[in-house]
Amino acid sequence: MGISALGNAMVSRRITHRTRGHKHGPIVRLMSPSDLGQLIKPFVFLDLFEGDRSFLGQMAMHPHSGIATVTVITEGNLHFDDPESGSGEIAYGGVEWMRAGGGVWHGKEMSAGTSERVQGFQLWIALPPDLENAAVDSQYLEAAAMPEAGPARVILGHYAGGRSPVRAPEGINYLLVTLSEGTSWEYTPPAGHDALWLSVARGQLTSPDVVEAGEMVVFEPGSASIRITAGEGDAVFVIGSAIAHPFDLNLGYYSVHTSPEALRAGEQKIAEIGLRLREQEQLRNRSGSVPIFK
Repeated sequence: MGISALGNAMVSRRITHRTRGHKHGPIVRLMSPSDLGQLIKPFVFLDLFEGDRSFLGQMAMHPHSGIATVTVITEGNLHFDDPESGSGEIAYGGVEWMRAGGGVWHGKEMSAGTSERVQGFQLWIALPPDLENAAVDSQYLEAAAMPEAGPARVILGHYAGGRSPVRAPEGINYLLVTLSEGTSWEYTPPAGHDALWLSVARGQLTSPDVVEAGEMVVFEPGSASIRITAGEGDAVFVIGSAIAHPFDLNLGYYSVHTSPEALRAGEQKIAEIGLRLREQEQLRNRSGSVPIFK
């Protein structure tokens, strides 16, 4: 049970929202900027994906602006190949970070790895005004580069002495956690992290209510810790906390910005890049790839 001291009483931090999202083939959309993203911004979007390695070939090039995407793998592995970052493997504990900023097209930088199946989460972070129309920034970090804090890998932010190498804005924590059956773990958010949520990839948790695989839950705002216990079998989940994003979410189809003006600038940049991308598509060898176009 998540607890905080109030005299001699113990106060739990309640779950206020839960969802199983909407399934589209191998992807379950758990959160969008128009629903739970409004409650826990800067976290504005979450997909849980799971399938055999063939589904990656179905991913098309697509644009973003105003956000950063964070992809973590909970089972299996993916191969990354980017002209500016080299190539390697993203497995459990590794991360792909892509700050779209003022505009980018991507979708081919990740491909099937050596595993037959793969499972993971993709999260979107709404960026503050100084970054939402900034230059693109990509990082591919293998598991060995990510700090561990007990059962947690520190994907974004800092926790229990571990600081993520991801170049994310301050005030955001995002952890990937595995708990063995019957064990408990307590998460104490940093000061000011009123937004708190988690989503389970495999297994079952109690915190103090039961949260099952495939669910996402949002906790009431506050500063109290939560205590999480794994049920039968190991539990794999992600948990995020953050200082609230103090801006309205201005939404495009692939974009989230803090103002209508910033959204227009981002969508204009996306359109310009898309035109250049189509021109290059006509010229390049069809067997090649364009992982990120900015």
